Amino acid sequence: TGLMTSWHTRLHINAASSSAETSVASLISNCPGTPESLESLIALHRLQCQPCPPYGALSGREKGRTGRATSPGWRLPGTRVLTISDKAGLTRELRRISLMAGAAIMDHYHTDFEVIHKDDNSPVTAADGDAEAIILAELRRVAPDIPVVSEEAAAAGHIPDVGHAFFLVDPLDGSKEFINKNGEFTVNIALIEGRLPVAGVVYAPAKERMFFGYGKGHAFEETVAACSKGSTEGPSRTISARRPADDGLVVIASRTHRDTKTDEYLNLYKVKEFLAAGSSLKFCVIAAGEADLYPRHGRTMEWDTAAGHAVLAAAGGSVTQLDGTPLIYGKTERGLDNPFFVARGILV
Repeated sequence: TGLMTSWHTRLHINAASSSAETSVASLISNCPGTPESLESLIALHRLQCQPCPPYGALSGREKGRTGRATSPGWRLPGTRVLTISDKAGLTRELRRISLMAGAAIMDHYHTDFEVIHKDDNSPVTAADGDAEAIILAELRRVAPDIPVVSEEAAAAGHIPDVGHAFFLVDPLDGSKEFINKNGEFTVNIALIEGRLPVAGVVYAPAKERMFFGYGKGHAFEETVAACSKGSTEGPSRTISARRPADDGLVVIASRTHRDTKTDEYLNLYKVKEFLAAGSSLKFCVIAAGEADLYPRHGRTMEWDTAAGHAVLAAAGGSVTQLDGTPLIYGKTERGLDNPFFVARGILV
């Protein structure tokens, strides 16, 4: 672990002035084990009774979706099964945490930050470490019994045991976009339950676009600026994936990872337009009904896809392996990487 330890240590030295109160290393050392049942999820939502203004209440649009708004006095019903209202409450917390992480990232965005390369030659900056420290600290506060698998901690060898429920975190997806300063980078937090993403938030702080979802028919986009206290909110709208038009598909692909296998796969379809985007925004563009198909024939990790997958599934789309079987999570037997996959809008 020589090289990996070196870059991880340097990253946190650079991030020493972060507003996060606890380092990633100390957080991970205290990371809880695998939950034996949904009792951990019940504990999570009991903790969410704490006030979190102004996210203590859902927007009017969300209230219409869940049947009631949450409030500082909201409490989890005595049940082991997560309802839509429960997931909405959890997602409210994830949104707040994403805003905080986004603010830390933006503190670095307009500076001359140092770029460090990990053992796999992928780039990382102090912004990754600052954002991850904030997310881990907040998740530990609101969900102490739920294990968290996060990109930078995992790269340093800290991967907790995962069971029925766990979080997947990519604190800064699209590092190349961040370094190139094109704005197409995101904060990603997802809850996995039964090997599928059931709630997730994707936040692009430079674009002030937040996408979130917590079950089919409950997908939203919000326009909101990053805030270190996580206490801002903006206008939101319901989003849904679309059926492809008769004259062809709008395909979205990676801005930096387009390859010949993807082009060969697309020869099977009638394509009328190509779009390019970085990070997990590709899932969200499909969820918002702005594109139809995103095939990926390159290596990705579970934290790269989980939050976007949750948003797209909530919007009525799907993410499957190339053979049509579901893309699942918690694949520790293969090191938490993903097989090739395709994300789609609504199938004809």
